[in-house]
Amino acid sequence: MNKKERFGKESLGILLREQAIPASVGILVMSIYGIVDTIFVGRWVGSLGIGAITVVMPITFLISSIGMAIGIGGSSIISRAFGENNDEKAYQTFGNQIFLILILASIMVSCGFIFQEAIVDAFGGKGDILEPAALYFKIVLIGVPFLAWAMMSNNIIRAEGYPRFAMYTLLIPAVVNIILDPIFIVWLDMGLAGAAWATSISYIASAIYTVWFFIFGKSQLKLDWRSFSPNFGIIKEISSIGSVTLARQGTISVLSIVLNNALFNYGGEMSVSVYGIINRVMMFANFPVLGITQGFVPIVGYNYGAELFKRVKDLIFLSMRSATLIALGIFTFIMLFTPQLVSIFTEDEALITRSTSALRKVFLATPLLAVSLLGGAYFQAVGKPRQALLLTLSKQGYFLIPLILILPIWFGLDGVWYSFPIADIGAAVITYFFFRKEMEKISVAAA
Repeated sequence: MNKKERFGKESLGILLREQAIPASVGILVMSIYGIVDTIFVGRWVGSLGIGAITVVMPITFLISSIGMAIGIGGSSIISRAFGENNDEKAYQTFGNQIFLILILASIMVSCGFIFQEAIVDAFGGKGDILEPAALYFKIVLIGVPFLAWAMMSNNIIRAEGYPRFAMYTLLIPAVVNIILDPIFIVWLDMGLAGAAWATSISYIASAIYTVWFFIFGKSQLKLDWRSFSPNFGIIKEISSIGSVTLARQGTISVLSIVLNNALFNYGGEMSVSVYGIINRVMMFANFPVLGITQGFVPIVGYNYGAELFKRVKDLIFLSMRSATLIALGIFTFIMLFTPQLVSIFTEDEALITRSTSALRKVFLATPLLAVSLLGGAYFQAVGKPRQALLLTLSKQGYFLIPLILILPIWFGLDGVWYSFPIADIGAAVITYFFFRKEMEKISVAAA
């Protein structure tokens, strides 16, 4: 069996482990990079540096999410095309993805440079945070188009059945950044600018690796000039499925604007820095569940395309059970060791005290994370963008943003923190409703 055929014949447990473990390791190392970056900035720049990164990161990821959206939209088509033995469509999809990423990333980055101060201010870069945030954003923006390319490539490589090579697209920038942070921030005494240059260079390194993989590596996707010709049917399908990811990132960016401004209004610069620490812990703590979700996507997409519905049903149950148990373990660990986790990032006692209390509140509904993540990923993988969009936006769009606007009016800063678990519960309930209906259809098709 070649790589793609194994998705329809190999044991689902083996396939999920093969896909999820490398994805989890990649996300873990990226999370460690985020933690290390925050530690260096927190200890050698200060709490304002953490606040600056907290403000800027959602902006850069919004721009790079164009690559992620094109990658997820195209990889869904590629996985199903391989399942249908339609290699020509897979090749043409790949060419159109490259065409789209080059145009759209260039436009977004240009807008970022032109309107950078207004953008940073809108995302909560206020008070003493504004100047360092603007400096960090200006430098990181150089590497963002390379990050967009790498995020697109990561999804394509996983769709081809090479999870280990996809993992490298996440490992390389993390390792490069971890190496460059102490050199630039400490030894060369470049401060926050050093952290920004380390980040940009790491994005460029990841993009170079993916170009090597497609040209000289094991990629099955072949390109000729005809593949680059715009196929508006394929572009429409990529856009339809990928718009779910773009909408999610857009909603997360709107959330960042609302959240950072609420934090500043109800708790000052210190509260923005508190969320910077929470966000880093969140990235690290959720890596196994995110890894299972990423590993789940190409397998379910292939089997759905091949109409192997019993395997689809079995994979959903296996993934949901595994991810929920892991999320429960993460929840227990965080509740037991919250002060120790927070003290890794800073020696500021006031920041440690405030972060410990806030972190526990934010993570109260962590065991429900698996339901909402896998639900949105499933509908996106099988080419049902309407349901995927609804579920993907449920946490941030329907619950979290309104709650952050409303609850602090009565509960102050605590209202911001309690908005997170309430939103998690609401998103899980909605996802369960849609998933149950979908499982009934799959059970009938599999019979």
